[in-house]
Amino acid sequence: MSGRARVRARGIARSPSAVEMGRPQSSQWPTSVDPSNNEALSDCGFVGTSGISQQYKDNISSDDAGCTFMERGGKIRRDFLDLGVCTREKLTHVRDCKTGSSGIPVKLVTNLFSLDLPQDWQLYQYHVTYTPNLESRRMRIALLYSHRELSNKAKAFDGVILFLSQKLEEKVTELSSETQRGEAVKMTVTLTRELPASSPVCLQVFSIIFRKILKKLSMYQIGRNFYKPSEPVEIPQHNLSLWPGFTVSVSQFESRLLFSADVSYKILRNETVLEFMTGLCRQTGMSGFTQTCEKQLIGFIVLTRYNNKTYRIDDIDWSVKPTHTFQKRDGTEITYVDYYKQQYDITLSDLNQPMLVSLLKSKRNDNAEAQMAHLIPELCFLTGLSSRVTSDFQLMKVVAEEMRLSPSGRQQRLARLADDIHRNKDARFELETWGLHLGCQMSLTGRVVPSEKILMQDHICQPTSAADWSKDMRSWKILSTPSLNKWLIICSDRAENVTENFLSCLRRVGNSMGFHVDCPKIIKVQETPAAFLSAIQKHFDPGVQLVMCILPSNQQNYYDSIKKYLSSDCPVPSQCVLVRTLNKQGMMMSVATKIAMQMTCKLGGELWAVEIPLKSLMVVGIDVCKDAFNKGMVVVGFVASINPRITRWFSRCILQKTTTDVADCLKVFMIGALNKWYKHNHDLPARVIVYRDGVGDGQLKTLVEYEVPQLLSSVTEASSNVSSKLSVIVVRKKCTQRFFTEVNRTVQNPPLGTVVDSEATRPECYDFYLISQAACRGTVNPTYYNVIYDDNGLKPDHMQRLTFKLCHLYYNWPGLISIPAPCQYAHKLTFLVAQSIHKEPSLELANSLFYL
Repeated sequence: MSGRARVRARGIARSPSAVEMGRPQSSQWPTSVDPSNNEALSDCGFVGTSGISQQYKDNISSDDAGCTFMERGGKIRRDFLDLGVCTREKLTHVRDCKTGSSGIPVKLVTNLFSLDLPQDWQLYQYHVTYTPNLESRRMRIALLYSHRELSNKAKAFDGVILFLSQKLEEKVTELSSETQRGEAVKMTVTLTRELPASSPVCLQVFSIIFRKILKKLSMYQIGRNFYKPSEPVEIPQHNLSLWPGFTVSVSQFESRLLFSADVSYKILRNETVLEFMTGLCRQTGMSGFTQTCEKQLIGFIVLTRYNNKTYRIDDIDWSVKPTHTFQKRDGTEITYVDYYKQQYDITLSDLNQPMLVSLLKSKRNDNAEAQMAHLIPELCFLTGLSSRVTSDFQLMKVVAEEMRLSPSGRQQRLARLADDIHRNKDARFELETWGLHLGCQMSLTGRVVPSEKILMQDHICQPTSAADWSKDMRSWKILSTPSLNKWLIICSDRAENVTENFLSCLRRVGNSMGFHVDCPKIIKVQETPAAFLSAIQKHFDPGVQLVMCILPSNQQNYYDSIKKYLSSDCPVPSQCVLVRTLNKQGMMMSVATKIAMQMTCKLGGELWAVEIPLKSLMVVGIDVCKDAFNKGMVVVGFVASINPRITRWFSRCILQKTTTDVADCLKVFMIGALNKWYKHNHDLPARVIVYRDGVGDGQLKTLVEYEVPQLLSSVTEASSNVSSKLSVIVVRKKCTQRFFTEVNRTVQNPPLGTVVDSEATRPECYDFYLISQAACRGTVNPTYYNVIYDDNGLKPDHMQRLTFKLCHLYYNWPGLISIPAPCQYAHKLTFLVAQSIHKEPSLELANSLFYL
């Protein structure tokens, strides 16, 4: 979040003692920021201008004033940390070559642009000290930039660290200046490092340069992306606006520096927080309004359109009103009403509205005390979509139609961005000053691996659509399934007829699949969560194989209470179905087929398989996500195959306290999975391949140093003879790279099974991209795989092909998915626990896919 708006856009009120409406502002809050105090604000990104002459101000780029190259202590920004993790050099079998050769070559266009530099280009890093020391960062920048030694050089300075594209004559340069008050200041500029273009620090500087360039194109930074509010896409029927924009980055790829750009949208509601609060008050009444309002709004991101900045709502201060005052930088007091009128010519209409509270963390010091700022609800617009809104099918359909660009539409946006940069005089000058040149869009050659055959019980299926074989599921018998002899259905009186119709379809579908379904015991209850739970507790006995609940609505408390009880307290597989799902005309057979498949998996059945050439192979999926109720807890999901055909699974999940999404329970989980494999196969697996999902920025080093040793020690300790060979692969679904094929002078999505393992990959990693899903509309997203540990020594072709095979084995969808099945199973498990159960599921369910 930029700090430059914090003085202009937000007054920080002193709590008035005369007003005590609701919760008073007291010691529970961190220290408030005084807008007149530049020193107080400098650490949170704002730089004051008090005491700086106008000629100095003119020399300061607003981006230099707001940029921060490193945190205190010289740490690289978190999203650049992964660039320094070099794992490929330890993998001897791919050290010289990590590319495969099998498959059909395909020409691809990417969203990467060449970024050309002079051959011996270097970045020079200097450390600048001031005597006497100056606290004001803007003052430090202004005094340094006023010297002719630096006036004509490309430079970036955050108040401490200076970067130049041209080296100064001396290693230590001493400069002197005077402040506007006539105080003498000595500056010592010391050369500390000479950095090649591939350095993570250089990449961070390049990103700052492009941040300046996009701002020169009239774009505004929100988060890490840039948007154009001047070209909004309006959706008036749903009171929404979409701001088009881009996410950009600069990285060192295999042989050169490349600029990456992809289209992004910011969803804004044309509804202010005040309008939202007013509507909520009408719905709930004054009784309990404040608690309901806080529950609905806290955690939301809002945007103030007068300065296009975003803030997080951390609380609501009901005791401060727009008529209250705060102290300006010159010491005078002014009300919020007068401030916004004078500063922005905005007249506030509601003088009794409370204030939104946003806690501002320091950009430079993670240990600094958070500072409190107030926002006017009337001037804050909600961003994003609430869970209630996302459940509106028609609204989401309209939003998707606008945001889901076709490959040609996306390509046109990218070409326009490059053209705008080349045409803009200021943007060109910025690039030329640093010696940079934005080149052409890059093309490369990928490969398409062969499609897979689906193995059923007595048939080998070659699906008519490689991405979807749902129709084939009704014609052929699944691999194996137990009979469903004793089970319960809990439903309301109104659902009796639809339940009978559904059972008839379920038996018909089950017979064709080889899934025998006996008549259940049907219990009718009232339409309350308590009634459903009470019926389960009353009628359940140890012989029951499955409990199905036909729910009257999608209220979360129905689902949560049932799943929590049947996953932990009384462990038995459960199936929840909405009445409205069973009422869909003409779709009952499709619905019954999907439910029959889920029930089969929950009973321990196997639906289909693909050919796995590697014998005695265990594959593992790991995912981590935050608990929905307790943000201090993370849920770690671990799912491992326990048979060579990779059709049966062992699932574990645990909640752990941690500040990062790093798992510390993997040794216990892996030993449990190896024991389970041994029980079924009377030997340990020869190979274990782990796919780790849910990895955030800057966590790669921690995975290599903390999680991999856990997994390695568990496979080593499991056998006194030869231990299983281990590979660990990091999976990222959200990557910015895009690939297109050119057909008849236009572009379209690449075919299924497209692999990219050169040019767009990183030299320090054993990595590749795989397209394993089809996109009927919009642009397909490749999945990025980074092999961070590999004892198995598989050829790149074999590793890529195995990963593609595993994308066929997710039993909740008869088709290809974007990530390997064990990752998706782990994701489903962690999502169920994080959203509904909030505690560890019973070990009695570990051998079934009870969470589908």
